[in-house]
Amino acid sequence: QVQLVESGGGLVQPGGSLRLSCAASGNIFDLTIMAWYRQVPGQQRDLVASFTRSGSFYYADSVKGRFTISGSNTKPAFYLQMNSLKPEDTAVYYCSGRGETGTDYWGQGTQVTVSS
Repeated sequence: QVQLVESGGGLVQPGGSLRLSCAASGNIFDLTIMAWYRQVPGQQRDLVASFTRSGSFYYADSVKGRFTISGSNTKPAFYLQMNSLKPEDTAVYYCSGRGETGTDYWGQGTQVTVSS
């Protein structure tokens, strides 16, 4: 079992930055893929960015060049650095990890609001 907890969301003005953190506990070394998703009320949950233990990265077109996903070498956590934020980035952001058996783990979500 793996538990994931997000932090770092909040209210930011357009053009600003936020860094989301996902703290993991449990068998984190079982995770083969780590990712960030976001969801707007009434819409599906969309993949924003992901990376694998083998070093492959993915970014949605809407965030390329603005968001960066990364892991930590010193603690069981991964991050999403969000720069040049736009109002359309407003959503609840979820971190997720996929285990070696294919089980998906989810955090509880953190609200990001981009507004002046």
